[in-house]
Amino acid sequence: MSAVLQPQCFHCGLPVPQASAWAVRIDDTLQPMCCPGCEAVAQGIVEAGLADYYSTRTSFAASGAISLLERPAALPDAEQADAGPDAVFTLEGIRCAACVWLIERRVMRLPGVLEATVNVAAERLHVRWGEGSGRNGAVIAALGAIGYQAYPHDPTRQAAGQERARKKLFRQLFVAGLCMMQVMMYALPAYVAEQGTLDADMAAMMRWASLLLTVPALLYSAQPFYAGAWASLRAGLPGMDVPVALGIVAAGTASTVATLRGVGEVYFDSVTMFIFLLLASRYLEQHARRRAGQALERLHNSVPDTAWRLQRWPQSQQRELVAGASLACGDRVALAPGEALAADAVIVDGVAELDLSLLTGESRPVTRVPGDEVPGGAVNAGQAIVLRILRPAAESTIRRLVRLADSAGIGKPRLALWADKVAGWFVCSLLALTLAVFAAWQWIEPARAWPVAIAVLVVSCPCALSLATPGALAAATARLVRRGVLIVRPHVLETLYRATVVVFDKTGTLTAGRPVLTRVDTFGALDQAQCLQIAAALEAACAHPLAAALRAASTLPPLRAEELSSVTGHGVRGSVGGVAYRLGNCAFTGSRSKARPGVYLEAGGTILARFEMSDAIRPEAAAIVRQLHAQGRQVVLLSGDDPEVARQVGRELGIATVLGGQLPQAKLDYVRALQQQGAVVAMVGDGINDAAVLGAADVSFAMGSGAALAQLHADCLLLSGSLAAFGHALDTSARCMRVIRQNLAWATLYNLLAIPAAALGLVAPWVSAVGMSLSSAFVVINALRLRH
Repeated sequence: MSAVLQPQCFHCGLPVPQASAWAVRIDDTLQPMCCPGCEAVAQGIVEAGLADYYSTRTSFAASGAISLLERPAALPDAEQADAGPDAVFTLEGIRCAACVWLIERRVMRLPGVLEATVNVAAERLHVRWGEGSGRNGAVIAALGAIGYQAYPHDPTRQAAGQERARKKLFRQLFVAGLCMMQVMMYALPAYVAEQGTLDADMAAMMRWASLLLTVPALLYSAQPFYAGAWASLRAGLPGMDVPVALGIVAAGTASTVATLRGVGEVYFDSVTMFIFLLLASRYLEQHARRRAGQALERLHNSVPDTAWRLQRWPQSQQRELVAGASLACGDRVALAPGEALAADAVIVDGVAELDLSLLTGESRPVTRVPGDEVPGGAVNAGQAIVLRILRPAAESTIRRLVRLADSAGIGKPRLALWADKVAGWFVCSLLALTLAVFAAWQWIEPARAWPVAIAVLVVSCPCALSLATPGALAAATARLVRRGVLIVRPHVLETLYRATVVVFDKTGTLTAGRPVLTRVDTFGALDQAQCLQIAAALEAACAHPLAAALRAASTLPPLRAEELSSVTGHGVRGSVGGVAYRLGNCAFTGSRSKARPGVYLEAGGTILARFEMSDAIRPEAAAIVRQLHAQGRQVVLLSGDDPEVARQVGRELGIATVLGGQLPQAKLDYVRALQQQGAVVAMVGDGINDAAVLGAADVSFAMGSGAALAQLHADCLLLSGSLAAFGHALDTSARCMRVIRQNLAWATLYNLLAIPAAALGLVAPWVSAVGMSLSSAFVVINALRLRH
């Protein structure tokens, strides 16, 4: 039976709060609304004579609350509403890595904020509050005061905002390029003319023409740099736009004064070139950041907002459109070809061909039959089917994936933290150096003081230093998502690269995790079928692969077990038909047949049966072990299964260090002992009974898809359920660290050479503009190589 349904908003389909007073009369019927935003939008549709929209629509509209968020002053109560312990905001106005530095520090100053981290690729801010202190409006107001628009995350609005920002930046780039080309045309005669051959009136006219052509670039194209510099100065945290804006203003002011006086050097060509090249670099970086975030954004955009609920199936095929959030356990839904499933469900009618590429990275459709579970987010690639909802949409597989994706980029590895720290003091040091250089040249040769100071400001490249790490990490993360690898913690790639020991679980990791019963030996009055029937009853609620194998092998009607209790790593005990049984390993059941590994069934001190299982080794396992050995890493097989079975798997795969019969605590102790010896440990497991050791390892990987995504103790999820995905992670970590080191080395070397050269007067302002822009472009393009 379906749960009692909460009234839905007629406009967006979301639940309507109790005692809601928001409503709009549509076609002579008063329809409920969930918020004043939806009420205002719906009223506007009706007043415009477009009420037939509601009778012809095929899906719900976006919540009207989103449009009101654009006018926070009109919603004082909503601004002050309590937020949960964690909140995710979409950011608009991020210009470069300096913005990240500024935003994080500004939000951290708010009362009650425990953590504020920006995901550069996704342009999102994640805020963690202290208990009872969260205020969404406080974040929105604080960032608005320093020039950044923030609002609770909404994929549709974010995509529209990104497109607006892209178009505006392109217009600014176009104007700067047009100005640069025209100014260079007027500047060229002064460069090529011999001393004294250029008529003074002609030279003055070309200066005035250059000034007029430079004004649009100064007043319009350079706006992003002024806004960034002003915002960081207001916050008391000088960002990387400060030296850029100072360089533009200084060169523009000096050139304008020289033109008005008719004496002195002008730098209009350098100014327009600098603005154009830096905007081009920023446009490229923005494009790279969006491309890097597309793989994660696909997860957000793939979450279906609606579903077709069947009211009285199978008696009737009548269906109604409902919001995905309103689905309850037990509801029947119809899934047409091409549609995505809003919540985890089980097929009750029809054979399905499902596209699970978003969840597992596997592009080939998979077949599912009645009785099979289907994860939320799966796309129907075949005929229409009917499913029964297993759990609410908020707890579905795709929703869990989205939450993990949101958290995937909210932290920073040590290399990124180091780069941010260096870039922070770099700006202050640069401004101090520029003043010192200007003073020195005023004493040495006053006529060159301005050009040299401008060159120092322009040639520096803190952006390249800060973009070196996040650009590479974003590109590597996007590449891995496409291959079915979801990074949950920020340190994964860096720590995996440093790992010296890789520890594997056996069942479900090196093996397929689908053991089958190969032999049953009985030792009492019960036959094989009866022993299997009892074993299946004892394991009815267990998720372990061995339990699933016993249940699948039983052919008799199921029995009910009572007084069940389990001992982790040993077995389960319970009562079936009034008889107490134990099912598990030799030690748990009291069997003396340790030479014959298997699962034993015992009652009254007598062994009744032994069940022998086999589990096929994954075909890609041997290649992964060889890859690790070739990289000089130690490989360990750490399993809770029978030691002899574990040793056999180790021999087949070429693993020298094999420990079987290890309980969870023993696994944890072993990993900690390795770490005490100085090893950096990577752990790969299936998440079953491995939560503690996965959490203790320096970096951990959980196998599986679907319900296995609940194993959140791991740092990384191998969504495809294949060890080949772990191999991709190994390769990508090595490539990512190599690119990061290349970028950091280039940015450091460039600044060490370029800044002293500019301070000594060896670099002209226009050359400084080219060098600075090319330096930023280099690190972005180099990072983009990781996507392929």
